[in-house]
Amino acid sequence: MPIQDKEHYLINKLTSKHIGDDAAVIGDTLYSMDAFFEDVHFKRDWMSIAQIGRKAMLINLSDAIAMNAQPKYALVTVSLPKDLTEADIDELTLSLEATANEYGCEIIGGDTIGGDKLHLSITIISKSKNPLLRTGLKEGDFLAYTGKLGESKQDLDALFRGEKIADNSRFYNPTLRVEFIAKARSYLRTGMDISDGLYCDTNKMLDINKYGFDILEIITDGVGLSGEEYEMLVSFAPENYSEVMEVAEATNTPLTVFAKVAKNDERFRCDSHHFSN
Repeated sequence: MPIQDKEHYLINKLTSKHIGDDAAVIGDTLYSMDAFFEDVHFKRDWMSIAQIGRKAMLINLSDAIAMNAQPKYALVTVSLPKDLTEADIDELTLSLEATANEYGCEIIGGDTIGGDKLHLSITIISKSKNPLLRTGLKEGDFLAYTGKLGESKQDLDALFRGEKIADNSRFYNPTLRVEFIAKARSYLRTGMDISDGLYCDTNKMLDINKYGFDILEIITDGVGLSGEEYEMLVSFAPENYSEVMEVAEATNTPLTVFAKVAKNDERFRCDSHHFSN
C-alpha cells in the first residue's frame, strides 16, 4: 500500500470533529504539527544544519499561514544523532528561532531525545478570527494555485542525481503567501497549502467537499506531482475573480486558475513524494 494511502487510512481512523484542515480550529486558536525527518523529507548531505532548521520551521508555519492565522507559539521536539556536534546544535536552534521570529512566533518549549537520525517535529499554536478552511466549496467555484509549481520536484530530482541546487531553491526555502492570504481572505471560499503536490491536495479538497472538477488549464505531471511546494491552493466564486486577481497583482503573487468545481467524480493522479533510504 502506498505511503499516501496509509497516511489517509490512519487519519480517517481518528474521530475528532476538529480533524480535516491544515490545523485544528478550537475557538480562535489553531493547533498544527508537522514532522521533518531525515531520509524521509531530507538528507543531511543535501542541506546545511541551518537550512534544515529553517525549512522544518517554515513547513510548520505554512499550516497557520494557509488558514489565515497568526503563528504565536511553537513547541519543538528534536531527535539528536550522536554525530551532531554542539556547534551543529547551536546552528540548528538559532535557525529555528530566527525563522519563527520572522513570523512573530516564539519557541516556548518541546523535547529532545537521542536517536540515529536528525528528526524534528514542531507544533504551532496560532490565532485567527476568520480562518480559511478546506470546506465550503460550491459548484462553479474556481480552483487556483499561487506561485510557479514544479521547482521543488526538479531540484529534488537533481539532488538524487548528486547535483548541486541553488541556495535559494524552493526545496530549501519555500515562500509563504502571508500577505496574499490576509488580503484576499474575504474573497476566498476555501484554501490549503500545497505540501503533497497540486494533484493530491486538490483531490483532498474535492474529497472533503464531495465534488469533482472540470479542467480549465492543462497541468503537466511536473507541476501537479511536485510536493513540498508550500504554495496555496485556493477557491473562490467566479464573481470574485477580479478582486482576487487584483490582490494577487498587488501582492506580487502569481495566481493560476486551473479548474472549476463540478458535480462529478473527476480526480487527479496522486503519487507519494516521500522517499526512504
